[in-house]
Amino acid sequence: PNLMAADILIYKATHVPVGEDQKQHLELTRDIAKKFNNDFRCGDYFPIVEPLISKEISRVMSLRDGKKKMSKSEDSEQSRINLKDDRDLIDQKIKKAKTDSDPIPSEINGLKNRYEAANLISIYASINRIEVAKVLKEFGGKNFSTFKSKLSESIIEKICPIGNEIKKLLKDKNYLNKILEKGAKSADLIANNNLKEIYEIVGLTKFT
Repeated sequence: PNLMAADILIYKATHVPVGEDQKQHLELTRDIAKKFNNDFRCGDYFPIVEPLISKEISRVMSLRDGKKKMSKSEDSEQSRINLKDDRDLIDQKIKKAKTDSDPIPSEINGLKNRYEAANLISIYASINRIEVAKVLKEFGGKNFSTFKSKLSESIIEKICPIGNEIKKLLKDKNYLNKILEKGAKSADLIANNNLKEIYEIVGLTKFT
């Protein structure tokens, strides 16, 4: 949390995209900003950062356990969709995603304690930018094999173009290095300018 706060503050960020489970980590950053601004009477030098959390879905759960967050550190490849997964692999993972034997409910209350079902429904709603209630209205009463086919199509449509672009870029190391160098120079310039101002505010030796 301390290093994260430093990274945010040195660039005077106003908003940070985070998952719901990371929201509390921003509180330390906010506290440091408020204390610095108050102690050194420098107005709002450090912005009070706000979290940017997706309204559609803030946490995607594992395809194998609806109570666990989807993570690249999970041992099983079947638990997650990777950006570089191809069409066949995505389709296979969705078909094998854990569900239960009951049909899809027509009402949101029907998803209570059905963690895996709720997860897949939420993913579909998020990808297609529709409300969960609308998904349930469309698929209510149907079995998951039908729904999984539609979910797989939606994920493939969104993920595969990204994966293809990643694979394309990874083949061009020179281009990637140029982008990284450009970004590093830009970040260094901002950080050094802000650090110089911070030194002056707190009265430390002139920053060189």
